[in-house]
Amino acid sequence: MSEIAHRCGWVALMGPPNAGKSTLLNALLGQKVTIVTPKPQTTRNQIVGILTDKDAQIIFMDTPGVAKLRGSLNKSMIQAVWQSLGQANAIMVVLDANLYIKHPEDLEKDLESIREALAEDKRPLIIAPNKVDLFADKSKMLPLLTKIGELWPNAEIFPISAMTHDGLEELKVLIESKLPEGPAIFPDDQISTAPLRFMAAEIIREKLFLHLRQEVPYGVAVEVENWEEDPAKNLTIIHALIYVARPMYKAMIIGKAGSMIKEIGTEARKDIEELTGTRVHLELWVKVREDWPNDPAFINNLNQNSQPV
Repeated sequence: MSEIAHRCGWVALMGPPNAGKSTLLNALLGQKVTIVTPKPQTTRNQIVGILTDKDAQIIFMDTPGVAKLRGSLNKSMIQAVWQSLGQANAIMVVLDANLYIKHPEDLEKDLESIREALAEDKRPLIIAPNKVDLFADKSKMLPLLTKIGELWPNAEIFPISAMTHDGLEELKVLIESKLPEGPAIFPDDQISTAPLRFMAAEIIREKLFLHLRQEVPYGVAVEVENWEEDPAKNLTIIHALIYVARPMYKAMIIGKAGSMIKEIGTEARKDIEELTGTRVHLELWVKVREDWPNDPAFINNLNQNSQPV
């Protein structure tokens, strides 16, 4: 009896904002590699997550939600999507099933740019309607599944719940079957290509998204200025800058008597300790850099920090 051939390949995770792509990636990996908040456009960069088992290595590329937006930051986010698309061996489009069951008229409009990009594409395509845990009557999905089948007749449709992990093991097997045969690219214990500094900055940004209201999170960026490790004390010392696009945001982030930034720092520190496996001393400063979302040079510098070293 012949051995099962090992498979390895890249999978682009695509979809509209808030479809649950980042939640799905974290659930598949069993570890947090990308931040998750209820707000759309939380993911700004391509985040690579690596899932390795005995017979395969799947290299996921989590991308920002595809939306028609303006400004240098938004152009950078869209570039991350198409970069992922170009290097993928297979493509998985994640949709919010609950949303499109309630608003079926929005499905074709929201997916227009993705459909255009994939119109002549021959690579394996999986459509994953997500959030099926939000409705008990699964028969409600039938019109949605029929419509998805009409829009993508060559795709495999696989409903899931990233939140409850419903269908994820079967989804993993399906994805592996679509990848080319080949050896693993990354070591078995590596789960991401992102540097720890970038992942720490993303955790801080996640806490800002969760605590700040309305438009404020979209005007903040985080950069780790200094990172020192003291193995003897099992301690990581991190100094991070929170950039804000408007002076009024600075006061909101600091809060009354520093209460808000203290709460954000405390929550971020706990997650970063899980990430590093050490104790963490985290210091946060807030700096005004007016209109930074429209500064291509500044955004490019931030994006450089997300690249493997």
